[in-house]
Amino acid sequence: MNFAPLTLELLLAGLILIVFVVDLVSKNPKVLAGITFVGLTILFFLNLLHPWYGTTFQGTFVSNSFTGFLKGVFLLAGILVSLGSLSTAEEQYRGRVGEYYILLLFSLLGMLFVVSARDLVLFFVAFELMSIPLYILAAYQKDSEASIEAGLKLFIFGTFSSAILVMGLALLYGTTGSTRFDVLAQTLTEGEALSVLGFLLFLTGIGFKVAMVPFHMWVPDTYAGAPAPFVAFLSVAPKAAGFAILFIFFLQVFANLALPWKLVIAFLSGITMILGNLLAIPQTHLKRLLGYSGIAHIGYMLLGVAAGTDLAIAMVLFYFVAYVLANIGAFLFAETAIQNEGTDQLSALHGYAQRNPLLGLYMLIFLLSLGGIPFVVGFWAKLYVFLAALKAGYGLLVFLAAVLTVVALYYYLNVARQIYIEKPASNDPVRVPASIHFVLLISTLGTVLLGLYPKLIVGPALEIARAFVAGL
Repeated sequence: MNFAPLTLELLLAGLILIVFVVDLVSKNPKVLAGITFVGLTILFFLNLLHPWYGTTFQGTFVSNSFTGFLKGVFLLAGILVSLGSLSTAEEQYRGRVGEYYILLLFSLLGMLFVVSARDLVLFFVAFELMSIPLYILAAYQKDSEASIEAGLKLFIFGTFSSAILVMGLALLYGTTGSTRFDVLAQTLTEGEALSVLGFLLFLTGIGFKVAMVPFHMWVPDTYAGAPAPFVAFLSVAPKAAGFAILFIFFLQVFANLALPWKLVIAFLSGITMILGNLLAIPQTHLKRLLGYSGIAHIGYMLLGVAAGTDLAIAMVLFYFVAYVLANIGAFLFAETAIQNEGTDQLSALHGYAQRNPLLGLYMLIFLLSLGGIPFVVGFWAKLYVFLAALKAGYGLLVFLAAVLTVVALYYYLNVARQIYIEKPASNDPVRVPASIHFVLLISTLGTVLLGLYPKLIVGPALEIARAFVAGL
């Protein structure tokens, strides 16, 4: 048995064990956060500089450049959130900090497995390993009714979507008699009604996970009630895993199933962009606004899925790098506001740039990136996805996306107006915990650097996407 392709997963499992043992000895939040942060950083650079590619378990576990890129995105999100959670953990998770980081790491481990799985059973077990810790973390502020409600809603919708997903997988197995992706790709046929139903149930289950319309209902309340550092993680890493699943299934498992799935995804992309942007406009709380904004971004990325070309795949990969940096930064800004003002209402942000100029600058850059303003990384991410979709023949949908991008500028710049133009209610400086400040700095530098030199990611992403499509 070749265990080399599993090296990253085994090392992460080892890190979980280390955090568990240290938690038995020391309940110091700084120690636990530091071990998690340093461990994930080491794994990130090991994955970047010395990836372990290959197949094992008779081809049911695959590690290649495509999975390696995605695992890097997951680890990057984990690095930023593990450190960004420290101040919240110190103040609100006393005695439970170790469990917080262990749950976060278990969810990351599930993500690493889910993108490498090439068997239905392994895929679903990894999918649940990714998902179940998220339900607990959403309700981790036990003294907050909003957090408990957020966890309950995420749990209900999550388990419901998992039930739908496993039913779809069961129908695919029942049609073909195999759980292996390569066998499914060869044996799924157009004429089988069960195959079509399995496809629809699969799409519904994953639709809930990535929050595409009409499966987005859990997002606003969960984002508003759950702890902001956790929401920063929830808003990016599981979504990236969900999109990886869509690419793998649509381009491999359903490759010979003659269904107009691209048109279905294009339609879902359109309504997701429309609803996400329009519902973000009237929001008065920053986390809810970012929740609806995230739904809109899912719609933009679905354009790349609908296109289904190697260029589109590469640009969606690039989009997620941009999204991780800006979205995690924005949610940690929201956490800073909550710690200082007790709320994330937009009116509480009045004059924040005067009370802490550097913090205001960080948030302005994140807003510009999310809005797609030149020349930060979000601009290139949207532009490249739109170009890929245009080349694939979705000109009308790209026009709609461009119009909605302009609409999105209204609510992003409204947040900037609250921070920069409105008169501050207080002259007291805004306190930013050192851990959050460091993450905001790293996210800002990444957003600006990749905005100036997008080819740092775009070039490798194109090679990875071409190798992925060629391998299929």
